[in-house]
Amino acid sequence: MADQKRDVDFDLEQFLPYLLNQAAEAISRSFQEIYRELYGMTRTQWRVMANLGKFGAMTAKDICVISHVEKTKVSRAVSALEADGFLVRTPSEEDRRAEILSLTDKGRTAFADLGQRAITYDRDLRRKLGPGLTIQLDALLKKLIAEAPSRHDDE
Repeated sequence: MADQKRDVDFDLEQFLPYLLNQAAEAISRSFQEIYRELYGMTRTQWRVMANLGKFGAMTAKDICVISHVEKTKVSRAVSALEADGFLVRTPSEEDRRAEILSLTDKGRTAFADLGQRAITYDRDLRRKLGPGLTIQLDALLKKLIAEAPSRHDDE
């Protein structure tokens, strides 16, 4: 009976979602040192900048959907980035309640700099893993993303 109980005991450290989260957090914290040191940005501010840099002008709601970050965090990040001169808000012509966010020249310069640093960071990480593991990891992560149940519940 004791052996049977041991088989069904939950082990957080063997729970795949936990392992994925721990890996993502460790890597994210490591890259965070770069944009925090250079630009004083938080993770959410970097995500806002990265989305605006990649996709162009959009609403905060769009950023929430794309980056899976809650509305209040994005709102605080947008305010801080605006105060630091990295982005501007303009009223939406389609929906007067919404604002379109776009990078300023300073924001585009910071995004270009951080984008190059991200490429270097990614290249170094992939080199540490080696080509075989990198290809496998890319394929596995894409498979997990594609096959994940689509639930949109708030936390």
